[in-house]
This record gives sequence, structure tokens and C-alpha cells, in this order.
Amino acid sequence: MVLEGILAVILSPTCLLVTLLGVVVGIIFGSIPGLSATMAVVLFLPMSFGLSPVDGISLLMGLYIGGISGGCISAVLLKIPGTPSSISTVFDGGPMADKGEAGRAIGISILYSFIGGILSLIALIFISPYLAAITLKFTAFEYFSIALFSLTIIASMSGKSVLNGLLSGLLGMALAFVGISPIDGFMRFNFNSINLLNGFDIVAVLIGLFAVTDIIQTGADRKRLFDKGNIIQYSMKGFGISLHEFKGQFVNMIRSALIGLGIGILPGIGGSTSGLLAYSSAQNASKYPEKFGTGIIDGVIASETANNATIGGALIPLLTMGIPGSTVAAVILGGLTIHGITPGPLIFVKNGVFMYAIFTALLVANLYMLVVEYAGLKWFVKLLGIPKHILLPIVMVLCAVGAYATGNNVFDVWSIFAFGMLGLMLKKLAITTTPFIIGYILSGMAEENLRRALIVSKGDLLPFITRPISALFLIVAVVSIVMIVIKNKAKRATA
Repeated sequence: MVLEGILAVILSPTCLLVTLLGVVVGIIFGSIPGLSATMAVVLFLPMSFGLSPVDGISLLMGLYIGGISGGCISAVLLKIPGTPSSISTVFDGGPMADKGEAGRAIGISILYSFIGGILSLIALIFISPYLAAITLKFTAFEYFSIALFSLTIIASMSGKSVLNGLLSGLLGMALAFVGISPIDGFMRFNFNSINLLNGFDIVAVLIGLFAVTDIIQTGADRKRLFDKGNIIQYSMKGFGISLHEFKGQFVNMIRSALIGLGIGILPGIGGSTSGLLAYSSAQNASKYPEKFGTGIIDGVIASETANNATIGGALIPLLTMGIPGSTVAAVILGGLTIHGITPGPLIFVKNGVFMYAIFTALLVANLYMLVVEYAGLKWFVKLLGIPKHILLPIVMVLCAVGAYATGNNVFDVWSIFAFGMLGLMLKKLAITTTPFIIGYILSGMAEENLRRALIVSKGDLLPFITRPISALFLIVAVVSIVMIVIKNKAKRATA
């Protein structure tokens, strides 16, 4: 059964070709701000219907892997996350490019994207039934505790001023409450505007804060705007990381992969959260946390390993229980259903050959991603040589197209300019925007699960503490905050 599944991919030119097509198209979608892996999979889903089940799902898997990994390209070169999963790659990838290490930053991103994907594939193959069984014990109580723990990242990523970070995080949470509230459907803060019924689209928020803000800032500086560009000359052995550095980053890599895998298994959280959690964990565990955000490889490695490990994690509950762990996985679930494949505990019994064929296709897609992105590295880096007054208008147009394409709504285009101005104001006030993004992403999950939990418990808060898994995450959240407070006191004492 295993050999038959492997050969179904390796000996099929069609399968190998469509997987390569999926990876290439996915990288393109992932690298263009506003487009995403989800959009790529949705657009190519009808194409998969005319293919065999193995070929069709292999195409979607290639799009998924290429879309997530491709986000690092614009994250490094343009300081714009190509996908939400690449948010934390911007923090150190962008500064590395500013220092003339763009090639090295992308090379490391590519290598650890591959490693994260392979580690999650290994987990998917060998331990998926056991990991999926654990998630069956998660209820709204556990999900709220996870969200609360994740929100403690705000304190560790607030820069020099924790107060400014908290203000930024609270502002992000406040704007996330715009629109229809979960569970009861109550209308909030929409000012009778039909465009705000569903709140602000996350893509518009990301593009506005990370792209439009920088474009406005650069446009206001005429010297930088009409600069002829800086063509980066770089020499790089392999992927830009030495064997000594690789050994030094081993713990960071494994920790980030485990975080990505764990977050991927939990439905509805996604790669953006896993990247931020891995980045924060790397910073907290580092001997030099003050260097994070200045352009060091630790942050890039943590982010890219985690967000690609999330792919395999998201597929675990999808294939073993029929529960999609991410938006892309939900689309892939539709593809499986149309091809007559029913995910669940018996999938290995009923469709064993298909499963091992998909595992092989995932391995092939990761290899394609490594080769295609590495081969195009020198062309990616040359983007920095384009003069700003030529490049930035093109980027702005792509941002507007990406925002519009997400929901086919002109309001999203206006939103990116509004959030661009908000980001500019926050920068003028020396308030970091990272906590804003964290608060915006996680507050929805926290609110919905808190409401569900309180409905189940009839307003009793005790189950949050008496349920072991929920209590564990709450304890970790408290410990995390205490450690951050101790670190800040130690910094002030030595300053």
C-alpha cells in the first residue's frame, strides 16, 4: 500500500507536473501582497476537478506549500508580509535587507521553510492519529486559554515601553470588535455602514499597516524616493548559514517547528499566530533579546520554521477527523469531498494508497519549493535595485488590487489607505504596530470562545481553572508575564 502510493506520484509525469505548477503559482501568489495561499487554492480548485484524485489534491498541496513559503520574499525585500503567515518574518528579514543581507535572509527563509515543512510532514505521517485524538478534548474553555496565552506576546513585543505596546494592542482589539458580534449577532460600531458588517478585512489591515505606511513615509522623503536604488551584491555559500550557525539554531528550529505543528492542529488559529508565538518564544529564550528586530537570523528562522510547520499540523485534523485546521485546509476538504475521499479515522483503511500518495506529493512539493525559490534568489534580490519612484507606485497598485481581490469590495481599498495613515500616526508617536496586529488577530478568537464557554458553564468561571488543559495554558500565560516583568526590571537596574 505504501509503495503503491509512492509510485502513484513518482511514476506519474502528470502528477509531478501539476505539483510543480502548484508550487510556482503558489510562490507567486504568496509573494504578492494582498494575494494568499487561500486565494490560489480557491482559484485552482475547479481545475482540480478534471484531474484524478491524486493529481487534483497534489495540485492543491503544491499551491498551499508555495503560497505559505512565498510570503517571505516580499517580507524581506519590501517589508510587506506577502501572506499573514509572514508577519513575523518582516521584523528581522526587513532589517537584514537594509543591512545588505537580503540574499542571506531569503536563503535562510527558504531553507527553514523547507525544514519546517519536512518536520511537519514527518509528524503528519507518523503521529497524526495520536495528535488528532488530543484535539478532541479541546473545548471553548481551552481555546480561550490558548488565545489569552497568545495575547501575552504583546508584553514581550512592546519594545522599550510596555505601556505603548499595551495601548497598541488594545487599539487592535478595539478595531477587531467592529461588525457583527459572534454568537448573538449583535451589531457593533458599524455606524450604519453596510461595509462594516463584517468588520475590517485582515488583508486590508496588514497591507495598510505594513505596506501603505512605508510607501507614504518613503514618498515624503524626496531623497529616498528618487534614489537610483541599491543593487545588493552578495556572495553566499549554500543558503547563507554556516554549519556552526545551524547547530546554534537547532533548539530554535525544533521549538518553532513544534509551535507551528501544535498551532496548526488547533482549528482556526493559523500560521500568523504560530509565527508570532515562535518569534516571541525565540526572543524570550535568547541570550540577546534586545537584538531582535534589528536584523538577526534567529527571528527569521523562528518565523519561517513555524509557519511552514503549520501546514502539516493543519492537515492532521483534516485527514484524520475531517476538521480543517485552517482556511486553506477547509478548501482542500471541499476538494477531497468532490473527489470522493471522506476524511476521518477510517481514511487509512478505505483510501490507504491515496493517503501515501498525498504524503509523497507533499514531500515532492517541498523539494520543488526549495529548488524553485533558491534558483530564483538572485532575481528576487535584484528587485532592490529598482528605483523607489518606479517600484513604489507598482507596489501600491498591487496592494490595491490585492485588497480588492480579497472580497471584491472597493471599501477594502479605502481601508488600506486608512490603516496606512493609522500606521503612520503610530510611528510618529513611537508606538510599535506589532502588538496592534497581535491584538487584532487574536481578539476575535478570544471573544468567541469566551462567550461559548460562559454559555456552557452558565456564567461560571471555575471550569477555566478546573479543566487541566485550560489551567495549564493559563498558568503558562501567568508565568510568561512574570518572566517579562522580571526581565524588564533587570534591564532597568542595569541601565
